[in-house]
Amino acid sequence: MVATNRRGGELSMGAADSDFTPVELLLTAIAGCTALDVDAPTSRRAEPESFEVRVSGDKVRDETGNHMANLRVTFHAVFPEGEAGDAAREVLPDMVARSHDRLCTVTRTVERATPVETAIE
Repeated sequence: MVATNRRGGELSMGAADSDFTPVELLLTAIAGCTALDVDAPTSRRAEPESFEVRVSGDKVRDETGNHMANLRVTFHAVFPEGEAGDAAREVLPDMVARSHDRLCTVTRTVERATPVETAIE
């Protein structure tokens, strides 16, 4: 299967080795959303030498059905030495918190347990 956005971008998902699974896409969406929130203001201060965001979780199967639990977003950012790098390091914790608490639409939606309606047309 291929997901296509309105701008023509495509993303493969399915069972092939190179395809993303839907759960991987969910985790990727969480990582991507918060990474973009944090990267913009920190990079204005100093370009990171490395910037990595990892999302992990456990796929659970229980009496309520399949779901993800223990979701965790971990940032690892290295900024250059000096005043600009110090400024980026200083703003990093605040931006990570703001992304989680307010900005990242994906994380905020997952945490709110927003109902999903299904339909057949």
